[in-house]
Amino acid sequence: MNNTTDYYPKRIVCLTEETTETLYLLGEQDRIVGISGFTVRPKQARKEKLKVSTFLDANIDEIIKLKPDLVIGFSDIQADIAKQLISVGITVWINNHRSVKGILNMIVQLGALVGKAKEAIEIVNTINTNIDNIAEITNNWKVKPKVYFEEWYDPIITSIQWVSEIVELAGGVDVFPENSKQSLAKNRIVADNQKIVKINPDIIMAAWCGKMFKKQKMLSRDNWDDIEAVKTDSIYEIDSSIILQPGPASLIEGLPLVHKHLANWVSKQV
Repeated sequence: MNNTTDYYPKRIVCLTEETTETLYLLGEQDRIVGISGFTVRPKQARKEKLKVSTFLDANIDEIIKLKPDLVIGFSDIQADIAKQLISVGITVWINNHRSVKGILNMIVQLGALVGKAKEAIEIVNTINTNIDNIAEITNNWKVKPKVYFEEWYDPIITSIQWVSEIVELAGGVDVFPENSKQSLAKNRIVADNQKIVKINPDIIMAAWCGKMFKKQKMLSRDNWDDIEAVKTDSIYEIDSSIILQPGPASLIEGLPLVHKHLANWVSKQV
């Protein structure tokens, strides 16, 4: 009888960063033969693995040459890439999660696919313990800050669902919760920046999707100096490579960082 490891995929192409990061956390990076060119986490992946895709496009011929037994992508936006690969007989798994629960599901499911279900569950349990520990702290807060999270600056785009949920888990109140349920960025556009002035957030956070945040560019908007967060300089950049990918980093590093900034604000309230 064959060894049970023979049933797990041995040559995996990851079209986005979060599954690459998860496989490295699971110690299964040797299975990866191709990655997205946008991958920055973990750093060694860029040195060790062949880059075969962006987010919207992929080098189909190069992927075929790698002879993968599994290609993993993310979202309906990569549906055309998946279709092309499936048409030549390649097995494709497309994740389409947008929530914190979806991130945890992905970690467990990917762990099961490579024979590391136990280890994946341990990662998820650690994350959930950290979430519970933060909740114990924030449940005692008498006031929670209103948080505006900006994902892009022109047009202004507010946070996607998992980021909104992270803000809430960290102890904040997302000022655009209705936008976060929209999976497409175009449906999270705030056409009138004066709406944000009117909401008057206590804290502003920004992750400009791979572009360096420029505070003065934000503050040059009309009347933004009237916003409480601007008056108190409660403006923070969150590295987009941490927070804007639906994978482990957003919860392992992003959540504690967001919570730290919120806790700092709370500590200053009378």
